[in-house]
Amino acid sequence: MKVNCPTCQTELEWGPQSPYRPFCSKRCQLIDLGEWANEEKAIPVIPSENSDATELPDIEEIEALLAQQGDMFFKQ
Repeated sequence: MKVNCPTCQTELEWGPQSPYRPFCSKRCQLIDLGEWANEEKAIPVIPSENSDATELPDIEEIEALLAQQGDMFFKQ
């Protein structure tokens, strides 16, 4: 199967002979990573009506959630 590199649009064969798939090269892979790191790319999120998108849970809430998980949470 042939696909286009998401960075430079070069056509490449999708398979074991393309170790950087879906990218054509390490260079294109790193360009894409840099765009994510610089927040030039993002996964869109639709906030729910009753949540404040800027409000983060405090450490006590996180610890309480983790305590509910028990030891299995850390063994997976």
